[in-house]
Amino acid sequence: MLSDGGGGGVARCMRCGAEAAGPCARCREPVCGDCCVLTEGGAQVWAICFGCEDRGGRSLRGGWLTVIGWFALPIAALAVVVALLEWLSRR
Repeated sequence: MLSDGGGGGVARCMRCGAEAAGPCARCREPVCGDCCVLTEGGAQVWAICFGCEDRGGRSLRGGWLTVIGWFALPIAALAVVVALLEWLSRR
């Protein structure tokens, strides 16, 4: 979405057409400062467009829960298997 105004290409906001400040952290589309919100709960602050905020919110909690789930669920499953094997070996 570059617009050539004679002085080179300028990225334009996908929502309003103003000069973009940078890309959305989720969809990577260019957005201006008026058409984005900042993330919450992460080590870094990222700009997210209003469309992505409507779909997933501005919090990173869901992403962190997914990462923790990838580690915690297999460990919990292994603990259940070990407990079951221990119980069966005592019978």
